Amino acid sequence: MKLTQKQRDKLWGEVGPYSEAWLIVESRILDDSVSRVFVMVEAHINPFTYELIKQNRDLFANDPMVQQLLDHSDFRGQSYGYVSSAFQDEYTDEDVMEEAKKHLTYAKSTVIKMHKFVLGSLHEDRGKRKN
Repeated sequence: MKLTQKQRDKLWGEVGPYSEAWLIVESRILDDSVSRVFVMVEAHINPFTYELIKQNRDLFANDPMVQQLLDHSDFRGQSYGYVSSAFQDEYTDEDVMEEAKKHLTYAKSTVIKMHKFVLGSLHEDRGKRKN
């Protein structure tokens, strides 16, 4: 597929898709001390990738991780893209952090799978033009 400049900008990356998976530690401060700490995992998907995957959603019908990401993402503008919360819990012990790390791994692998699809779509068109 030949991309317009607007579509390229939606990729965030120079020549391919760029997205982010975040592991966040949030300290809630009440009065003069930390009252609670939460651990969260978020995926920030570049707009082009999200929109292309959504257009081809049927190809991912048997992938619950991709389906959940599509169903539970909010568009937060060009700078943040589509944001999906993958995990949130109060940090009470190391087990919570270990669980968060598992969800971070799932989020990263899902985003990578989505990027591979986008890259395949971009390269597939280049191959057709050469022939």
